[in-house]
Amino acid sequence: MSRPALTVLRTGAALCFIGHGAFGFITKAAWLPYFAVAGIPESLAWRLMPLIGAVDVLAGFVVLLAPRRIALGYMVVWATWTALLRPLAGEPLWEALERAGNYGVPLALLLWYGWPRRTTLAALLDVLPDPAPNAEAMSRVRIVLRWSTALLLAGHEGLGATGKAGLAGHYAAVGLPLDITMWVGWFELALAVAVLARPGLPLLLFVVAWKLATESLFLAAGDRVWEVVERAGSYAAPLALAMLSWAPRVARSTRPSRELSEA
Repeated sequence: MSRPALTVLRTGAALCFIGHGAFGFITKAAWLPYFAVAGIPESLAWRLMPLIGAVDVLAGFVVLLAPRRIALGYMVVWATWTALLRPLAGEPLWEALERAGNYGVPLALLLWYGWPRRTTLAALLDVLPDPAPNAEAMSRVRIVLRWSTALLLAGHEGLGATGKAGLAGHYAAVGLPLDITMWVGWFELALAVAVLARPGLPLLLFVVAWKLATESLFLAAGDRVWEVVERAGSYAAPLALAMLSWAPRVARSTRPSRELSEA
């Protein structure tokens, strides 16, 4: 299952940046406070948004079709910075944690492919082949995916606990009462703790379904589909971790039959 998990991570990272890039082309007004953090005036921010969108979409397609370290490195740095811009602009820290899939997924990919001993331009630009099996690298990948999944759940819980209006609107769009926001938050916190404590296959698959369902509420509330696409890292992280958790079980279950056939 390692190769399908790699595909899931590449697809998740790509969709995240393609979705983010789409908002750059659309020129999303909600981005203006983040430009202000960097001292960029509003008039210039409007002109920069399509450029940022183009770079994000390009990085997404590069990772999806022909992954390169320079694109993955850009994704890690840029996704981390844009997540941190939220609390820097006065929003809750939960906003940065809730986006853990945005930077955790490309980081897991970068660890999976490995970093060259010498950082040369060629090493950054070369198309990366499928990585050879490496137990140490896979252990780091699993750790990153586990923490990314737990943090994005905890971050979403924190936003619900602090009464983010957008979440209440999502639940109201499907006929749920306002006070369910708190109960959903506590449930997501329990999920986050469970993922850190014992990330079993059924739990991780449930988290995938849960995130797909909760993020799809953007559509129920009348938002653009890019809101769901942009959060692809939130689905890819637990799904890839589930695949990687399943792979050793499959190997152990098939080993006895192989040994008997060889005997």
